[in-house]
Amino acid sequence: MEGPTPVSALIHAATMVTAGVFLIIRCSPLFECVPGVLSIIVLIGAATAFMAATSGLLQNDLKKVIAYSTCSQLGYMIFVCGLSSYTASLFHLSTHAFFKALLFLSAGAVIHAVAGEQDMRKFGGLARMLPYTYAAFFVGSIALMGVPFLSGFYSKDLILEIAGGSASVTSDFAYSLGLISAFFTSFYSFRLLYLAFYGESRTARVPLEHTHELSARMATALLVLAFGSVFLGILGRDLFVGPGTDF
Repeated sequence: MEGPTPVSALIHAATMVTAGVFLIIRCSPLFECVPGVLSIIVLIGAATAFMAATSGLLQNDLKKVIAYSTCSQLGYMIFVCGLSSYTASLFHLSTHAFFKALLFLSAGAVIHAVAGEQDMRKFGGLARMLPYTYAAFFVGSIALMGVPFLSGFYSKDLILEIAGGSASVTSDFAYSLGLISAFFTSFYSFRLLYLAFYGESRTARVPLEHTHELSARMATALLVLAFGSVFLGILGRDLFVGPGTDF
C-alpha cells in the first residue's frame, strides 16, 4: 500500500490495517468457544511479528521501515488475542496509533524537507537542520521500541508478560519470537535515526538548500501525537487493564 504520508499515517496507525485486530476482539466470544483456533492465531501472530521485524532490518526506504514496523506490531496484537487477553491487544492498538501516526507524519516532514527523497542512505545530519522534526521522530521511535514509561512500554511489555506467564507451547513460542522481534525493532529504529539524522549530510546540494522546518499547523499535530506517545500508557493503563476496571 502506497500513498501520501498523511494517508499512510491514517491507514497504518489506526484504521484499515488494525481492522482485523478489532474484528477478533469484537468476536472474542466466538473464538473462546474454539481453543484450537486460538492456538492458530497465536502462531500466526508471533510469526508475523518476527518476519515483519526481520524485513524491516533490510529496508532503506524511510516509509517502508515504518510500514514493516506496523506489520510487526500487528503481530503482537494478534498473538495476544490468541492468548485470550483482548484488553491488552486493544491497549496496544490504542498506544500504537499515536506513536505510529507520529512516525509517519514526521517521516513526511523529512521527505518534504529533502524534496521528496525517501532513501535513508541519502540523508544524514538532518538533526541540525530539522531539530523539531528530529525530536518528534525520536519520541515516536523510542515509544515504538518500548522504552520504559512511554506508552509503547506499557502495552508491549504487558503483551510479553502475558505470553511469558502463560503455560503452553504456543505461548512460549510467541514469547520467544516476541522478545526477538522487540530487539529487531530497537535495532532498525536506531538504524533509521542514525542514517537520517546523525553523521555527515549525504543529501544532494539542491534539496539541501531548500530544507526547512515544519509550519506551525503541522508542528501542532506532531505535538499532540507526541503527547499521546509519551503519556497514553500511564494515563490509560487502568482504563484497559487496571485492577477493578469494568471497561
